Amino acid sequence: MKTNIPLFEKKLGYSFKNKSLLVQALTHSSYAYENTQNVESDNETLEFLGDSVLGLIIADYLCTTYPDISEGELSKLKSSAAKTSSLSYFSKKIKLDKNILLGKGEERSGGRKKMTILAGAFEAVVAAIYIDGGFDAARNFLLSLLESLFKKIKADSYMINNYKSALQEYLQKENLPAPVYKTITTIGPDHRKNFVVEVFFENESLAKAKGNSKKQAEQKAAQKALKNFLGRKMKAFTSDTFIIKKKK
Repeated sequence: MKTNIPLFEKKLGYSFKNKSLLVQALTHSSYAYENTQNVESDNETLEFLGDSVLGLIIADYLCTTYPDISEGELSKLKSSAAKTSSLSYFSKKIKLDKNILLGKGEERSGGRKKMTILAGAFEAVVAAIYIDGGFDAARNFLLSLLESLFKKIKADSYMINNYKSALQEYLQKENLPAPVYKTITTIGPDHRKNFVVEVFFENESLAKAKGNSKKQAEQKAAQKALKNFLGRKMKAFTSDTFIIKKKK
């Protein structure tokens, strides 16, 4: 099966200066093995590089998109985006399964449907774009795919424990000022330090909590604030209006 490079580039949304890089990214080892006279190399080296580039871009995207969630939650999201099934999903979105070059034996055994092959080829394409156009080009290519993936897997389900965002979203909805978090003190030696954080709304203390990092302490304080809100004598907040919704 031959690949229409110009048509595939349109699907990628990126035009290669060095077309041979794209061809290499699409060349599975089975095809290279059967066509040694016409093919210089397969996509395995690009796949290796692409794995690292992809990881960096995903991490950058998550830290930018979800700046307040914990390291543990970020790791869960990163793992979801970088796992084989997700990369296979990406590859099908760009019709990579229709354009990868496979050997006859691999073709007969259903190679175009194998997630490991598709995931590897996708990583190779990411690496090829990175080499040809730089980090920004690779990131721009991935951006819409990442957004599509997190919508598909409902990434906001990971945000259920992100009390800090929930508190801020509610205040924004009510056109009220954002809460302010202050580190009151630290407890313990440097290697086992705990932070005490207090959250304020219009100079009134809502809650105070302790954690082994500032982020954790802020989340715990926000959680307490959410639980205590209904008991506060603030006219702006009532049990009828206090509804927290996840982002869609």
